Amino acid sequence: MKLNVILEPSNEGGYTVYVPSLPGCISEGDNIEDALNNIKEAIELYLESETTAKYYN
Repeated sequence: MKLNVILEPSNEGGYTVYVPSLPGCISEGDNIEDALNNIKEAIELYLESETTAKYYN
């Protein structure tokens, strides 16, 4: 599965990254590499929670 992510420089330094197609799926990192690694983990957790919610509802 491929998802588009938006990577933006943060005013405080580092980067904020989010996935427009997954509401609330957002992360950050001190540099681009960290931000992208963190959003990959956030996506996995987001999708896992969506799957779990569908299973129990």
